Amino acid sequence: MKDIARFIAGFERFQEKYFGEERELFEQLTLGQSPKTLIVACADSRVDPALLTGAEPGDVFVVRNVANLVPPYHPGGDFASVPAALEFAVLSLKVEHIIVLGHARCGGIHALMQGLASETEFIGKWVSIAERARERVQAELPSKSPELQDRACEQAGILVSLENLLTYPWIAERVHAGSVHLHGWYFDLAAGVLLHYDPLSNAFEAPSPS
Repeated sequence: MKDIARFIAGFERFQEKYFGEERELFEQLTLGQSPKTLIVACADSRVDPALLTGAEPGDVFVVRNVANLVPPYHPGGDFASVPAALEFAVLSLKVEHIIVLGHARCGGIHALMQGLASETEFIGKWVSIAERARERVQAELPSKSPELQDRACEQAGILVSLENLLTYPWIAERVHAGSVHLHGWYFDLAAGVLLHYDPLSNAFEAPSPS
């Protein structure tokens, strides 16, 4: 019950700030939302995209799932949570940026790499979205440690999701027109750094100073 009490106290601080000191912001937000950025992030409790980016309420539209994966386009898929969120963000909210935010020490990717996902009812099928990332890592880094293989697969999984985003015709159309921009980000929990994928170098790098 201590956690629940802490959450309630946290809401009271939120309420005091946004419905007291900065009430004007939520008065505007009651009229609707217009975020310019969609973040596809992991459900991991250590990786809160709003906290990591310092976003205020209304700044980002967030989709969270195991291993921050985007499934490929499949018309008429049953209970398609991620595609539904993508559709709403792109077609209704008209976001301009889509960020796939992965992270180090991801449990979903670890399960995929170790073959543990096959022992589960739902996780295995879900993380199989990144199967080609696992195959690539095992082919290119067969002698590396499990830790380095996991890290490589975490980053390769981000690229799989970026590739899958382009299978959605209404995303691909906007990317090619320049009205939507795709980004791959990787948060290193141990080092406390955020890496960005650079297509020119085909690597995750620290962003250039602004």
